[in-house]
Amino acid sequence: MPHYQQVGQVPRKRHTVFRSDDGHRFHEELMGQKGFSSRSALLYHRHSPAAITAIEAVATPSFAATPDHPLTPRHLRTGELAPAADLVSGRRVLLANADLRIGFVSAGDTSPLYRNATGDELLYVQQGSAMLESVFGAMRVEAGDYVVVPAGTTHRWVPEGRVDALVVEARGHINPPRRYLSSDGQFLEHAPYCERDLRAPDRPLLVEGEHIEVLVRSAGGLSRHTHRHHPFDVVGWDGALYPWALNIHDFEPIVGRIHQPPPVHQTFEGPGFVVCSFVPRLFDFHPDAVKIPYHHANTDSDEVLFYSAGNFMSRAGSGIGVGSISYHPAGFVHGPQPGSFEASVPQSRTEEVAVMIDTFAPLGVTDAARAVSAPDYPWSWARDPAT
Repeated sequence: MPHYQQVGQVPRKRHTVFRSDDGHRFHEELMGQKGFSSRSALLYHRHSPAAITAIEAVATPSFAATPDHPLTPRHLRTGELAPAADLVSGRRVLLANADLRIGFVSAGDTSPLYRNATGDELLYVQQGSAMLESVFGAMRVEAGDYVVVPAGTTHRWVPEGRVDALVVEARGHINPPRRYLSSDGQFLEHAPYCERDLRAPDRPLLVEGEHIEVLVRSAGGLSRHTHRHHPFDVVGWDGALYPWALNIHDFEPIVGRIHQPPPVHQTFEGPGFVVCSFVPRLFDFHPDAVKIPYHHANTDSDEVLFYSAGNFMSRAGSGIGVGSISYHPAGFVHGPQPGSFEASVPQSRTEEVAVMIDTFAPLGVTDAARAVSAPDYPWSWARDPAT
């Protein structure tokens, strides 16, 4: 899990009076998870973070994620989704259940100040770069970065040009897999990434302003709170709860003599789902190894793959390419496309980069997803590999 950090000014003892040099008293905020029995941070504001002057309801974009009936594997072509204004309001939900929403966004404008009170968010930056500004400070992110934004974090996205991103909105918290961590929370030696690979804000971001609007997402929908003072007034913070980033190219692949199962690629876990990273790696090196994935039936999960970069040999001939999303629901036996085995025989490594999300409850499919589904994808396994 993210480790302890101290940024900016904090008092020597927590929950004690803390003043500036001119005698101004800072306001302490404890931001904690699971009823303050899990990760937390202490933030020191110039002004009361609870001082709001107005509340109003905001129209919440509607979407219907309906059962995938008849059961259909899908190739979602994200390039056909219309560009949006910003990385918050422009998200298009494609697949969803009670545990998470999976969407995509392509946008270039600065987002409104935003706070998601329903769960953590995970953005995978496919293209472009941006500054994530928050009460914890600013952090630059770029292509290949996973960015975890904890629930309740007031933040905004400031793109440096157009940014394309895969978005996972959880109904709970997103963390590194528990099996990678010691009982004290340190990454273990077998983990495919560690504390050195994580980035976080490293200095306060102080912004002046009054009557500042913040878009808040809760279980009931969207609201707008007007804060008397700008929320970015934190002079310092410490703790183990904050936004953090991991670049997918810092994930170290695990390989073996024969094909390794998907859990070796796991990168994050959330309530009801896992996220895995497929990165360039050596192929299996047993002399008779079958280097491509075997056919498999996801009896307890739906599988979603976002294809980020490289050569997706096991999907050759299916129409899938960079920016595609494949959706293989439980109840559908899937595997490599025809001709993939023959193409893999002389190869010693794969150069693919992809993000996989496996859910443990069925996903619903939205109208937006159906509109960008490739109509011929379900039949792609039945084609002659020579065609």
